[in-house]
Amino acid sequence: MSRSKRKLEHINYAISTGQKRTHGLDDISFVHNSLPGIALQDVSLRTKIGELSISSPIFINAMTGGGGEKTEKINALLAEVAKICDLPIAVGSQMAAIKDISQSRSFEIVRKVHKNGIVFANIGSEASVEQAQKAVDMIDANALQIHLNVIQELVMPEGDRDFTGVLNRIEAIVNKLTVPVIVKEVGFGMSKQTVSKLKGIGVSIVDVGGFGGTNFATVENQRRSKQLEQFNDWGIPTSVSIGEAKASSPSISILASGGIQTSSEIAKAVSLGASAVGVAGYFLKILLEDGQEALINEIQHMQDGLKIIMTALGTKSVNELQNAPIVIRGETLSWFEQRAINIQNLAQKK
Repeated sequence: MSRSKRKLEHINYAISTGQKRTHGLDDISFVHNSLPGIALQDVSLRTKIGELSISSPIFINAMTGGGGEKTEKINALLAEVAKICDLPIAVGSQMAAIKDISQSRSFEIVRKVHKNGIVFANIGSEASVEQAQKAVDMIDANALQIHLNVIQELVMPEGDRDFTGVLNRIEAIVNKLTVPVIVKEVGFGMSKQTVSKLKGIGVSIVDVGGFGGTNFATVENQRRSKQLEQFNDWGIPTSVSIGEAKASSPSISILASGGIQTSSEIAKAVSLGASAVGVAGYFLKILLEDGQEALINEIQHMQDGLKIIMTALGTKSVNELQNAPIVIRGETLSWFEQRAINIQNLAQKK
């Protein structure tokens, strides 16, 4: 099967399989503040991804590209949304365009539309330094995402089976590129050991890509004649993965993704230590089923809702929201206890 046809299959299966919403953020509760002492107008949503300043802790995460005219149209629509809402946007894996230049238009359209915005290039962990630089140059990217998708590749009928040398390749890219490098999971979460290894080679930004959103094991299993069902429930929930990353390295910039769909979930992810939140499948579903205007309205609703939550908590900034006291319960609490993650550092704040 051609790579472009596979990209189109991924879109169709991602929408049809949906999201399990088992991200673990329901285990997080805020401690009510009866005396917030601030006004809604005092709240600022501005935050940073590494050294990149962004208007709010929401970005459009990597989805597609390399599937011909259909993915070019989707990326054009998403880029327009990003421009109108002033959001960063990541493209899908650009390996398709690196191997077949005719596919580059489906990625280049994002920079063409979002001329002055923040755009993330995207490449797999199999990429060389030269390929990574080509991905950045293709869309004049402000940062590069390197995605880790071991489980997806193993379940994918035509996927990779050799993951040796990944850390060395990422290190070479980090050392050679002049733009920030974001290492991201695609829905199976990151452990504190993984984050520690990445920090050790110079990575300063991770997107934990937790379990609970679009499940690429389920997507790839739809394409198999004999399914590997054991991987459909494989992964670290988003809430846990944020905590694992924070426990590994308090100084690393953490991006949260994996089934996040509401302002409340964004606030909870930030309270655990994330500086921004990526949304992909949920936005794609709205765009394809309800249209561009509906997606813009949903993003604005998220931003408005987040400001209201921050006002209720008495937190004027994203940094203050990261320090809002929370209570952790359920599976997330059990996971933290078994993994010897210091709950007091995450929950008992100011």
